[in-house]
Amino acid sequence: MTVVLDASAVLAVLNQEPGAEAVKGRLAESVMSVVNTVEVGTKLVDRGMTTEAAAIAIELLEIAMVDFDQELAEITIDLRHKTRAVGLSLADRACLALALREQATAVTADRVWSSIDVGCKIEVIR
Repeated sequence: MTVVLDASAVLAVLNQEPGAEAVKGRLAESVMSVVNTVEVGTKLVDRGMTTEAAAIAIELLEIAMVDFDQELAEITIDLRHKTRAVGLSLADRACLALALREQATAVTADRVWSSIDVGCKIEVIR
């Protein structure tokens, strides 16, 4: 079964945060939107990594990256009205859009996701 990783789940692994073990065991079956890859890299750079080091850290996880195409853009836009009340970002919605399209489980560390129903399974790691 494919899982779609949110940036928060990947950051949990890279920063050795609570929930990391739940994600590590699923890396081989995981995919991530390039939008979430940008978010992970940005957070790592914000915390002091160089751009190159951030790219290497992400690459070492060997997560399959999925391009953000027109179909995903449309699903992401459609999710706005379903997620606006809980304040999900564009990257959050991009993750959910990919999970919806792939009929996969979205994996996140963001607890607020457990309060929404967008049509895909959501697994909160902590």
